[in-house]
Amino acid sequence: MSWEFSTEPEFGEQLAWMREFVDETIAPLETLDLDDDAFRTAIAPLQREVKARGLWAAHLDPELGGQGFGQVKLGLMHEVIGRSRLAPYVFGNQPPDSGNSEILARFGSSEQKERYLFPLLAGTMRSAYAMTEPDAGADPTLLTTAAVQDGADWVLDGRKWFITNASVADFFIVMAVTDPDAQPHWRASQFLVPAGTAGLSVERELGSMEDPRPRPDRLDNHAEMTLAGVRVPGGAMLGERGAGFSIAQSRLGPGRIHHCMRWVGQAQRALDMLCERALYRFSHGSVLAEKQTVQNWIAESWAELNALRLMTLQAAWVIDTHGVRAATTHISAIKFWGAGVLHDVIDRALQAHGSLGYSSDLPLEDMYRRARAARIYDGPDEVHRQAVARRVLRGYAAPGDHRPTELAPARRIQAERLVAELSQPLQHGGGDRGGARRR
Repeated sequence: MSWEFSTEPEFGEQLAWMREFVDETIAPLETLDLDDDAFRTAIAPLQREVKARGLWAAHLDPELGGQGFGQVKLGLMHEVIGRSRLAPYVFGNQPPDSGNSEILARFGSSEQKERYLFPLLAGTMRSAYAMTEPDAGADPTLLTTAAVQDGADWVLDGRKWFITNASVADFFIVMAVTDPDAQPHWRASQFLVPAGTAGLSVERELGSMEDPRPRPDRLDNHAEMTLAGVRVPGGAMLGERGAGFSIAQSRLGPGRIHHCMRWVGQAQRALDMLCERALYRFSHGSVLAEKQTVQNWIAESWAELNALRLMTLQAAWVIDTHGVRAATTHISAIKFWGAGVLHDVIDRALQAHGSLGYSSDLPLEDMYRRARAARIYDGPDEVHRQAVARRVLRGYAAPGDHRPTELAPARRIQAERLVAELSQPLQHGGGDRGGARRR
């Protein structure tokens, strides 16, 4: 297979502008403890600047206010955006809103787009994606939240867990079982449920390793929620009945490309800090840059980052040229590989900074805590490793005699037969096959 990652020079200039904009203008905002209203006020002029350069919500088609970029270009953009956890909000592609806008654009009716998609793109609404349940995390075929048809309406009952933005969302996309007797991947459908609908309750916001004591009603908080007799009209169903799983997959595939490239950007920021530290920190007779261990950290981080970048761009290219289904193995591979690289590079940078890295005077401790979640969300490492192995094995078959095809004794017999066949013309006067004698 061949692939092509090149982009036009004009796009390279946009990336260069983005890098400076993120590092010099957006990243410093991380040091401020702003509430959501103050944060939105602070980034509003930055968002206008992004829109003026034609980089707002670039994952969407032009008729929706985006750029219609393919996954390769989006991946390169997300590498830059990933350098700061605040940058996605400035560029209009923060999760879960970005993924929700993609499936609304693809599967939503005209009425649904008017009510939910356009305000979401304008930044006047927030959304949440309610799929995960306490007993159905990595395996969505185990979902128990039910949607029962009652006349022209649907009534939803169930419990959802670790739902990002639940406490601040204006609407939810809820995955619920509509056809319990169907095949496992055709049991569920998706519904649009406005916040404040009777029976929908956000029970509590969850502390986590990322944020043990979250400020109430803050963007990016995770929450537990219940649906008790939540009634929605038939027009609230997103896409076809029973297509919930396939819609979720269409959302997650490209989303994992963006995750992984943001991880590249975040890890590159950590490597930048590691290299800077190595050049000025003096200890035990020399700067850290002259210590073999630190040199190993830098070399391994550089190699792992470049491997992740190329793997992810290849997956993006496959999506652009052959579609999401053709890239499933690549996507699963970069998900578990990228999560490990992100953690390891940040860990090395933190270690090189010692107590300073462990303190909140540097962003490394926050980056480290957030990186741990990468091995869990959007499918844990173990599930993705299993998926890669299964798909790779489909290209192989067991030998009929249950003996290795590379077994030396059998290969030797095969080689001896081949040599005997090749030498027959010479034994029967086949002439001089060697051509003219060398001088």
